[in-house]
Amino acid sequence: MAETQSLILTLIDRHQSTVLDDWLDCMARSSPSGAALRRDGETPEQAKRFLEQLRRSARNDQYADINAADWAPMRELLEEISRARVVQGFTPSETATFVFSLKEPLFQLLRREITSADKLADEIWTATRLLDSLGLYTTECYAKAREELISRQQQELLELSTPVVALWDGILALPLIGTLDSARTQIVMESLLERIVASGAEIAIIDITGVPTVDTLVAQHLIKTISAARLMGADCILSGIRPQIAQTIVHLGLELNVVSKATMADALGLALRRSGKAIQDRAAAKPRQHD
Repeated sequence: MAETQSLILTLIDRHQSTVLDDWLDCMARSSPSGAALRRDGETPEQAKRFLEQLRRSARNDQYADINAADWAPMRELLEEISRARVVQGFTPSETATFVFSLKEPLFQLLRREITSADKLADEIWTATRLLDSLGLYTTECYAKAREELISRQQQELLELSTPVVALWDGILALPLIGTLDSARTQIVMESLLERIVASGAEIAIIDITGVPTVDTLVAQHLIKTISAARLMGADCILSGIRPQIAQTIVHLGLELNVVSKATMADALGLALRRSGKAIQDRAAAKPRQHD
């Protein structure tokens, strides 16, 4: 069997340029973006690296198990290609086609070079098992890379949606928009505590104007955030409680144990008074000139 297996590599070595060109043509036909792939230069380079690594990984006739040590560089290459295609917006099918489309030119080459039907069948079966394994591994890598990308983007969006703003010296504001869940609450607490430590703020205004509803779970998350801020030495003021939310909190029997104001402006005014500061209306304080 080793002789049959080694013939695949021999033929690829002998006809690598032809196999590469036919493979790229096959990809172009199989993928809606195939024509663009031929022009950008990245896919041809990836295909060339794939063929070179295929020759190295299979040199010991290890075709059956791509999890063997000889195939580690090939697995790394497929992981790299999959991650790149996730970022570039390729579909799972387009990514899998990168490997599966090699079958057509390779099978054509085998049919041209092998006259024995039994030997041809053995070669095609060996190539099929190998490319199927590599194609499935590529699909798995793509799925994993896409999940990591989505998770990272969600994390970044959560961080962007919970900005901590310095309203005044010693006064921070944390405007919340959307629903609070456990994951987001953790990010909210971390962002707020980091800014409290960095700025030495003594008052933090948590504005929930953009929070659609407050139920028991959301209230618990707010209590955790307020408690964490207090442990860091910052008093909290809750603002943006609409009448409907106030009624819900009373109906549920929730005790937030925090000073609350209807608007951010009211909360800022209270925070300034607590800090011993005041805002003066210059227009009102300016004496009128008499004719």
